[in-house]
Amino acid sequence: MGYILLLIIAAIVVWAIAAYNSLVRLRNEIDGSWRQIDVQLKRRHDLIPNLVEAVKGYMQYERDTLNQVVEARAKAVNASDQGARIAAENQLSSGIGRLLAVMENYPQLKADENVLRLQEELTTTENQIAFARQAYNDVVLSLNTRIQTFPSNLIAGNFGFHSAEYFKAAPEDQAVPKVDLAMGARTQQ
Repeated sequence: MGYILLLIIAAIVVWAIAAYNSLVRLRNEIDGSWRQIDVQLKRRHDLIPNLVEAVKGYMQYERDTLNQVVEARAKAVNASDQGARIAAENQLSSGIGRLLAVMENYPQLKADENVLRLQEELTTTENQIAFARQAYNDVVLSLNTRIQTFPSNLIAGNFGFHSAEYFKAAPEDQAVPKVDLAMGARTQQ
């Protein structure tokens, strides 16, 4: 009888250690995933001033769009915490989208090799950010699930593990586009 009790206690201790280590691994994966997003965001932050400078001369009547992108970049670079950074980065993504859309109205920009190169680099970087965000959100899902499910929630609660925040899309990116096939036009709801 004593051996069985000792075996049960040993199994509980082994399980507790494995559960704790699993939570630590997931928390570290979240940190690593966030650092990958940071790398891509830094690249984007470095590209934006070059793109704005390259298009500034062509886009005389689009100063508001350019200023919004520059201001959104400054907010993103100077964000004080992760939540503020996510909000600022979403605002910057929206601004970049508007800038790229407005650039389509300037044929001379389409012919400028420097602008085309910067636009291609920015598009590539935006794609890499999207992949990094997905990887981050996948790990957040794993950690949050582990923290909320029994019996690992017992370890999580006792050792101060908390749910992580998802990197959510900007509200305007979540809107479902309305397509009018009769007109062939695409509008936002």
